Amino acid sequence: MPQPKIHFSTSELKLKTDSDSFVNIMAAPLTDQEKRKQISIRGIVGVENVAELKKGFNRHLHFTLVKDRNVATPRDYYFALAHTVRDHLVGRWIRTQQFYYETDPKRVYYLSLEFYMGRTLQNTMINLGLQNACDEAIYQLGLDMEDLEEMEEDAGLGNGGLGRLAACFLDSMATLGLAAYGYGIRYEYGIFNQKIKEGWQVEEADDWLRHGNPWEKARPEFMLPVHFYGRVDESKDGSKWVDTQVVLAMPYDTPIPGYMNNTVNTMRLWSARAPNDFNLKDFNVGDYIQAVLDRNLAENISRVLYPNDNFFEGKELRLKQEYFVVAATLQDIIRRFKTSKRASTGRVSFENFPEKVAIQLNDTHPAMAIPELMRIFVDIEKLHWDTAWSITKRTFAYTNHTVLPEALERWPVELLETLLPRHLQIIYRINQVHLDEIAALFPGDLDRLRRMSLVEEDGGKRINMAHLCIVGSHAVNGVAEIHSNIIKTEVFRDFHELEPKKFQNKTNGITPRRWLLLCNPGLAELIAEAIGEEYVKDLSQLKKLNKLVDDDAFIRDVCKVKQDNKEKFSQYLENEYKVKINPSSMFDVHVKRIHEYKRQLLNCLHVITMYNRIKKNPNAPFVPRTVIIGGKAAPGYHMAKMIIKLITTVGEVVNNDPVVGSKLKVIYLENYRVSLAEKVIPATDLSEQISTAGTEASGTGNMKFMLNGALTIGTMDGANVEMAEEAGMENMFIFGMRVEDVAAMDVEGYDAMAYYKRIPELKLAIDHIKSGYFCPKTPELFKDITNMLFNHDRFKVFADYEAYIKSQEEVSRLYQNPKEWTKMVIKNIAASGKFSSDRTITDYAKEVWGVEPTDLKIPPPNEPREALQETARTLKK
Repeated sequence: MPQPKIHFSTSELKLKTDSDSFVNIMAAPLTDQEKRKQISIRGIVGVENVAELKKGFNRHLHFTLVKDRNVATPRDYYFALAHTVRDHLVGRWIRTQQFYYETDPKRVYYLSLEFYMGRTLQNTMINLGLQNACDEAIYQLGLDMEDLEEMEEDAGLGNGGLGRLAACFLDSMATLGLAAYGYGIRYEYGIFNQKIKEGWQVEEADDWLRHGNPWEKARPEFMLPVHFYGRVDESKDGSKWVDTQVVLAMPYDTPIPGYMNNTVNTMRLWSARAPNDFNLKDFNVGDYIQAVLDRNLAENISRVLYPNDNFFEGKELRLKQEYFVVAATLQDIIRRFKTSKRASTGRVSFENFPEKVAIQLNDTHPAMAIPELMRIFVDIEKLHWDTAWSITKRTFAYTNHTVLPEALERWPVELLETLLPRHLQIIYRINQVHLDEIAALFPGDLDRLRRMSLVEEDGGKRINMAHLCIVGSHAVNGVAEIHSNIIKTEVFRDFHELEPKKFQNKTNGITPRRWLLLCNPGLAELIAEAIGEEYVKDLSQLKKLNKLVDDDAFIRDVCKVKQDNKEKFSQYLENEYKVKINPSSMFDVHVKRIHEYKRQLLNCLHVITMYNRIKKNPNAPFVPRTVIIGGKAAPGYHMAKMIIKLITTVGEVVNNDPVVGSKLKVIYLENYRVSLAEKVIPATDLSEQISTAGTEASGTGNMKFMLNGALTIGTMDGANVEMAEEAGMENMFIFGMRVEDVAAMDVEGYDAMAYYKRIPELKLAIDHIKSGYFCPKTPELFKDITNMLFNHDRFKVFADYEAYIKSQEEVSRLYQNPKEWTKMVIKNIAASGKFSSDRTITDYAKEVWGVEPTDLKIPPPNEPREALQETARTLKK
């Protein structure tokens, strides 16, 4: 049963407004029509549905979990519900695979080392249209749905934006009816759980599988061998990779439902298993026990996700992971290609492989797929090199996610020679053919050859994986317009000059199912009442909200939804952090991975500046703020961990200063993850997107906040640029240097000291940090931070400080006028349609993969097989 919502009252805002009429509207009682609950986007509650769900729940509690209501725990109830919902997936899942066999479409394979899925239960209920029926069934069983949902562990198989994007893309591919598969690793331990102890980040292992995972299905019958080490034998029959060490790849399948279309695609994650003879042949009988224990060496491959975001760490285990996932995946892709309905009618020809297979490389992590496919074609399938290379290039496409030099993968040649000797030979040959072409086009230009080579000689021989991806793909894309332009004109300029048509832009997107329907049902229902339900599958329809920008009743409703969300999140914060939150204060939120380029330090300087202003003049008018910062730092990233300590230390002083009171609070959100994002984003007033221009590839958090009715303060970086284009610059708080300003400053030199001396408030804030004002017992604690800010700040925090403070003053001014603020919010929501992952995937489908999205609904499992064949015939027409 839906939870009762707290009614909004104007007195709770405690802010002045210049519009008496708006106050009257806000206080006016709701009409009967306004009270009408829009439930169809959550599914219809039928008596039969509810009875069937209750029956399924009790059956699973009894037969699957072997419990009764006397001894069952809340986790048992969660599992019983999860299995009940999964029952509704399975028939559609099997039916989808049957449909793909009948129609033999071109299949899309999305290869990613990260899938940051979060929780599955509620998303599945929404996409199957079961949410209201499940709510009612659970209510009738005397249980609380929110409590059960909280029992689910996040599948934290990603670090941040790249992994979450992959998850959004899977949702969109299923919703658009594409025959698509996600392939990755089933990490036993996902992204670490972050604890904040005495203000410091402490990592704990994320043992997310300890209670089991009801959403996955092990497929041991599809287990595949993956080879490492060994040597290459040359003979008249060609090259042969021999004396290898074998690790088995065990697939686990997770269903990915589309939205209300009966399509259920598959995410297949590989788990490493040692073969039964692993190491045994190398031991005598007396060492049998040790040989069995050594099986862990093989199984470590899928043990843990590397917790690095935008940083390349050239560890052997990481390269093993990268090769492990692509070697298993390509065997699976070729098996499916060979056993398709078309292939079963005649001899398999790889000539039409690119017409049936599209492989998208999500960043360079799966780049070894290119030499691996060449090895399969040349060594195993005995194709001629030129034929194999042509097929490979037409099959692969590559997405670049970063321009930060420390994030670009460059593997040492010695490591590849040991671990994957045959692949190194293939990479060398690819490089030779590539350089021959460059030399023919640009005779005598040795510098260009050096810049474009796959093999770098500076500081030890290394393979540049981005260059391998570009050379081995038919399409290369950035993830926002500005990012794609930087790739073309700077990072990969030589390659763009050579093949300009290969380079594209595909601006990222988010799935509106999770990032609106699931996390913000109040706003989702309000929008459905205003413009209908079609926007859920066509987010561009949000433009229709523009006609309601001046509608006082709609303004009031949007304002009320936001206030309800803030009340709920305030309660959560008070329970978790024991800090009294003013729910009518502005919720100023900055949540993302902690990294110098994302400039949490700039935000922290603003907090100190606000604190100093209050202290200097406690009776001056001040718009109350709750500043919420959250995110994880890579365990080995010293500066990021110091930034967390600084924020928590400043927060400790601010939150306990009686002069400040409820005017300013600073909360550091512990263990930021997908399920916590779903709570904080709908409650946010101001979204902080303040990276140095030219450093953030795109961002997707910015889009989530925009869709959920937060206003953005940000630089002209990543997707912020396109958000400003869609909503209008005047409807965002844009500040600071542009890309060209940063480039000019790099040439002239950046003098941090000049800003420090010229701007009194900046000087005072920095002096507070330097002097130990916030940590008197350890005054030197933050010397590494201040030293970096003055001497080697690549991201120029001081240069944007003044503009940022001025922009924040504009934010506070507007927030004092709730009506004008909310009108700007509505304009932002109306402009967020472009940032649906459905739009992004449609662009990939048509412009990269050569497939067409469809709104065709697969016949449900209760209809006969003939209905499936009839639909397949319709599709072929």
